Amino acid sequence: MTVSDRTPVLVGAATAAQRFDDPSKASEAVALMAQALVAAADDAGAGRLLGRLDQVRVTKGTWGYSDPARWVAEAVGATRARSHLADVGILQTAVMGDAAAAIASGTADVVAVVGGEAKHRALRASITGKDAPDTDQGGVEPDELVTPQGMIISRAEIDKGLVMATHHYAMIENARRFADGQTIEEHRAEVSNLWARFAQVAAANPDAWFRDGLDAAAIATPANGNRMLAWPYTKWHNSQWNVDQAGALIFCSAGTARALGVPANRWVFPWAAAESNHVVAVTERPELHRSPGFAHAGRALADHTGVAPNEMDHVDLYSCFPIAVRTQALELGIDIAGERSPTVTGGMTWAGGPLNNYVIQAAVKLAQVLRADPGSTGLLTSISGMITKQGVSAWSTEPPSQPFANLDVTRTVAGELRPKPYRVGEGEGEGEQATVVSYTVIWGREGPERAVVIGEFADGARTLLVSSIPTVMAAAVAGEFCGRFVVAAGDGSFMPID
Repeated sequence: MTVSDRTPVLVGAATAAQRFDDPSKASEAVALMAQALVAAADDAGAGRLLGRLDQVRVTKGTWGYSDPARWVAEAVGATRARSHLADVGILQTAVMGDAAAAIASGTADVVAVVGGEAKHRALRASITGKDAPDTDQGGVEPDELVTPQGMIISRAEIDKGLVMATHHYAMIENARRFADGQTIEEHRAEVSNLWARFAQVAAANPDAWFRDGLDAAAIATPANGNRMLAWPYTKWHNSQWNVDQAGALIFCSAGTARALGVPANRWVFPWAAAESNHVVAVTERPELHRSPGFAHAGRALADHTGVAPNEMDHVDLYSCFPIAVRTQALELGIDIAGERSPTVTGGMTWAGGPLNNYVIQAAVKLAQVLRADPGSTGLLTSISGMITKQGVSAWSTEPPSQPFANLDVTRTVAGELRPKPYRVGEGEGEGEQATVVSYTVIWGREGPERAVVIGEFADGARTLLVSSIPTVMAAAVAGEFCGRFVVAAGDGSFMPID
């Protein structure tokens, strides 16, 4: 097949990492990003790509840089590149899709997508008391700042203290267990066995942050530093972001790749990307364990590429928590219990979960896997928020059967996924009975602190209720709470009905 000159192709992919106990020896995040970008050009076998960069796109991290793409561009000699910053809440597959689309349209010819964190460095600075400052850019602004629309967490959830992703994902996980009709023991075994499979993949991945290969029992048991965070999740069910990791991808047109002599065996084609940005807070979702956005994005991807998500040869499902993987598998029709692994990296718990950059790390690994298996296909997914926004993308070393496309199914999803009403204000529903839609018990370092339930009144309205009564918290982890009835109190607390 003849590949047109404007076809976007990924030609360079690389990571950078460090692990120093002494933070003064460690580079800051933006320097790691520059290292990864230089390594990506080396991976393509064409260092001249850096001087040809039209755009450098960076995904926002926990750091405070105002225009990191400019710093990275200057560090690698890309003096004419425009700087882009994608804020948290923008799907990472969308950043890659926008890069490919810019090349396909002729707006740009060579584009870098970069991200990274140095939170291990910051953690070590806190522990050792040594100074490890980040570069102060003096308030400069990027050429383009891409910001999301809609609140990932509702005002009501914030007011109830549900501000951590662990809390929300734990409630989605518990809702899935109830929907599947599993016992607590069956569910614990399934989730921990899944995460143990991820740990084994990470153990074989030289770029993974944790390579210990913990087994299911160690993951499930709250002991040896593996404390409970939000029931049923322990620390080792959670994404670990205290890592020093960066990743970089270099996209260019096929014509430029030919002109610069990039070997054809380095080429990986983005076939298409699909996304939904319809925002519905967890508390207001009709079915917490479902994600119509992934279902519609998967179908759009299949319609365009001719290959369904469950037919892809290699898969990396976004893996901040077990339920994220399980929900994607449910909606995309992927058998995660079969021989094909749902991850090429080992996932965000074990391979490392640098905030807003994991998908770039995974894209690097997926490119390596596809190059080693010529002609195969790959699926790469992303999530923003609490499975709030959904992204899927298809890749291969084979050219696409039709031009690259960015597919947006947001309007379709919005027509299907309509939020439940929510009662706002203390005292509403006082003395009224509600059915538990889902729940979790949130732990502090000294033990359980509060049980939180999403309740639904007889009229269909939702509410959030909290209890810090020890016997209530104990009952919530001892047996199934979903489907039970509770009575709402005027102060926003609840009591279960025996």
